[in-house]
Amino acid sequence: MTRAQQTISVGLLVTSLYLALYLQLIPLPSLVQTEIVPYLPFWSLVSFGAYLLFRLGWNVMTFNDVPKAHKELMAEIELAKADLRRLGVEVD
Repeated sequence: MTRAQQTISVGLLVTSLYLALYLQLIPLPSLVQTEIVPYLPFWSLVSFGAYLLFRLGWNVMTFNDVPKAHKELMAEIELAKADLRRLGVEVD
């Protein structure tokens, strides 16, 4: 099973579960059904976004812990600076 198939399978499973909750096929107390279930997609989207921002910040913070990637990026920066200087652009 490929990564795309796994992702689609998990997405369909979560969507099916949410629709079962939203359409009241799974019995829940009325307070939960009216106050929580309609907002679950928004909560999950915000939580996923917060998780991705945390991962991005963590990877930026620990970037120097990956010496090979750091050296590669610095070499690309020097290459871009040399190319810009060749084109007549003043670079620091």
